[in-house]
Amino acid sequence: MVMGITVYGCGPDEAALFRELAPRLGVRPTLTEAAVSEATIELAFGNRCISVGHKTRLTDRTLLALSRAGVAYVSTRSIGYDHIDVDYARRVGITVGNVAYSPDSVADYTLMLMLMAVRQAKAVIRRVDVHDYRLHDVRGRELRDLTVGVVGTGRIGAAVIDRLRGFGCRVLAHDSRPTTTAGYVPLDELLRHSDIVTLHTPLTADTHHLLDRRRIERLKPGAFVVNTGRGALLDTQALVSALESGRLGGAALDVLEGEDGIFYADCRDRVIESKALLRLQELPNVLVSPHTAYYTDHALSDTVENSIINCLTFESEHQHG
Repeated sequence: MVMGITVYGCGPDEAALFRELAPRLGVRPTLTEAAVSEATIELAFGNRCISVGHKTRLTDRTLLALSRAGVAYVSTRSIGYDHIDVDYARRVGITVGNVAYSPDSVADYTLMLMLMAVRQAKAVIRRVDVHDYRLHDVRGRELRDLTVGVVGTGRIGAAVIDRLRGFGCRVLAHDSRPTTTAGYVPLDELLRHSDIVTLHTPLTADTHHLLDRRRIERLKPGAFVVNTGRGALLDTQALVSALESGRLGGAALDVLEGEDGIFYADCRDRVIESKALLRLQELPNVLVSPHTAYYTDHALSDTVENSIINCLTFESEHQHG
């Protein structure tokens, strides 16, 4: 029997992959670009499993409506769960599962951001764009001369560490569950000694504003902060203050607090209400990209395939209950 899955928030790139992969795995997908909400619940009727993107938050009201519609499993096409209240979902009878995808996509992007940050790439490109070809008064730095602190050493953090070894830099790591051969130290020690701090830990209640004002003040003067994890790992206002004061050397951010409704949208003709985003983009030593580190052909294929497989696995384990 062919199993049905409703796929919400499905863009054209994902749709092509779902249409290619789903039949091979014995699945009939119902695809919609619409986000899952109370208004789109009827698309899930008859399917116990749905797949959702990470771009839209699932409200508790939507989760309750999904449960009442017979949905028992939500596969989020992301590693993080911060757009879903997993505990509430469990209370209304819904299991939430995430997907694994190639860690190389985010790891490669993280190294790119590090290199761009320490070589003042944004300022260089801005000057060249207006035909100013003079050398910058601030010279770039080489990774082999720097200490990089990796916060969170899961699959992505570990892949970042593997890449850093090729540059010959010193690597410090922090994680509650060490999994690599890097030198693990307490977080505050890592902040004091690192020239670059890169964030790869999941966003939870315990890691919200992991780098708060107090910890940002403990960063080494001239340090760079790289975040390809989740925006709320950083206290954005405290980061802006440290950058404006000149205490930090710069930042490279692929994620940002308050990015919902801005990232992934065409905002050229809209007023951006996030003052923090606007200020960060004004600074010559800050790079901002729209949560795109994961977005490669390999990772997208992994995400779609594993979302389907997770739904199949759930059904096979719960076919009698």
